[in-house]
Amino acid sequence: MKKEINSTNKLGRNKFLAALGGLFLIPLVSRAQAFETKENTPEDEEYQILLKPDGTTVKVKKGTLKNSQTVKTSLSNPDLKSWLKK
Repeated sequence: MKKEINSTNKLGRNKFLAALGGLFLIPLVSRAQAFETKENTPEDEEYQILLKPDGTTVKVKKGTLKNSQTVKTSLSNPDLKSWLKK
């Protein structure tokens, strides 16, 4: 005389874990869609690291370098060292 278990009213372990896993996937899907729609922002531009006269480095956008003028094309090693003050 066993009692019949009414499975329609009870939530099983497998169904619970499947529902829980589905809830964790929702934020991941929304982030993936937001990442795909993200356009090229100014932060994504390429940068080049240049050396300043005091020996420190500075990040400059490559577009700025293309529009710049060259002051001196050939620079000797002693001139570079004097420019760096070493």
